[in-house]
Amino acid sequence: MQVNVTTNPRNLSSIPKNMRKAYEAKLKTAFFRVAQIGINIIQDRTKEGYGYKGGRFKPYSEKYAAFLVKKNRDTFPNLTYSGNMMAAMTSTANSKKAEIFFRGKTESGKASGNNKIRPFFGFDKEEKKRIARAFERFIQ
Repeated sequence: MQVNVTTNPRNLSSIPKNMRKAYEAKLKTAFFRVAQIGINIIQDRTKEGYGYKGGRFKPYSEKYAAFLVKKNRDTFPNLTYSGNMMAAMTSTANSKKAEIFFRGKTESGKASGNNKIRPFFGFDKEEKKRIARAFERFIQ
């Protein structure tokens, strides 16, 4: 998933090379930090049982809820059975962008399936604004 943050970038070709490298390093750090904020937003909201499109997650099916009861687990839909899927969420960044993704084929598959039924992997308008404000703070 990508979140676009619009900024007024400097024309880096007009500044000395050593200053340009320092600015690019600052951008990379800023993108990495906002990706981590994005991960925290997704994980916290999901743990509370909310999707990014607003509202609570729809309830688990009766069959799955019965399975959870048998396993002595909570039937509150928060997409956490073992915690492995959410723990596999990670990010990568460079001086142009950051990307949030799931490590491993198994956890990525779980996330894809869950996201179709209970959309959690994304940001609403307010969350995007929060991420953009953080990015602006980090590059100043």
